[in-house]
Amino acid sequence: MFEGVLFFPVTPFTASGSVDLDVFAEHVRTGLASGPGGVFVACGTGEFHALEPGEYADLVRTAVETVDGRVPVYAGTGGALPLARKFARAAGDARADGLLLLPPYLVTAPPAGLVAYTKAVAEVSDLPLIVYNRGAARFDPASAVEVALLPQVIGFKDGRGDLEELSRTVTGIKAALRDGGKPFQFFNGMPTAEATVPAYRGIGVELYSSAVFCFAPEISNAYYQAVAKGDSPLVERLLTEFFHPLIALRDLVPGYAVSLVKAAVRQRGLDVGGVRPPLVDPVPEHLDELRRITAAGLAICAEVAAR
Repeated sequence: MFEGVLFFPVTPFTASGSVDLDVFAEHVRTGLASGPGGVFVACGTGEFHALEPGEYADLVRTAVETVDGRVPVYAGTGGALPLARKFARAAGDARADGLLLLPPYLVTAPPAGLVAYTKAVAEVSDLPLIVYNRGAARFDPASAVEVALLPQVIGFKDGRGDLEELSRTVTGIKAALRDGGKPFQFFNGMPTAEATVPAYRGIGVELYSSAVFCFAPEISNAYYQAVAKGDSPLVERLLTEFFHPLIALRDLVPGYAVSLVKAAVRQRGLDVGGVRPPLVDPVPEHLDELRRITAAGLAICAEVAAR
């Protein structure tokens, strides 16, 4: 079972465009030092959509070796069904602890099709699986309960933000699993999830993925602790001075949810390269704003530490 902030590392690329496994290992080691509750490799922030199977397998293997059992390592899978099954097998071969099932691309399927998709991926691997309700993968409460009852499915991650529907999903899954005693967890998968953490916690979804942890674990951990302790003034200040400005910048260009994170990792001193097309790297004026926003968040953390 997961506890704490969840770390979704970026995938570093060299100047020639290949995956840089040495820098990736360093990135994971640096993140581990800040105490995440788990490492999710080759997922959305890790540009799963841009990786070929060999690169994917190398990344998962490197993450597993670097983490060395200290926290769970989950690997992304998804996309076209034959590839999703291939990635799932590769994650198992690389000794990952579980899978995050990302949405299939392009097509929007009915809930019954998503249930069949989940079953088809689960049947080729013994790894625990978290389903992701986002984009083209839109589970209604009934289909969410159906996949939650599958033996390998141990979590439901929401990236849609429909809190009314999510509330029905959470209560429905809990009721369906109550008698069996199966461990199950819910995850907030919204972009820049911290902005919605208070709302999600109100309906029983306490875990969340933090892209900010990639480049400023100080800020990510400070926010997590503030929420856990009920420090509303600090929560509000971090939202006002850091997270909300970051979201405003993120929303200027599609794909900045990943591009800005990689740029911020570079600004903090680790050369992870740029993003692969069709994503684009931030323009200079946006990099300047990103630097200013990060500095504001770090300044708040310094103040808190000095108390």
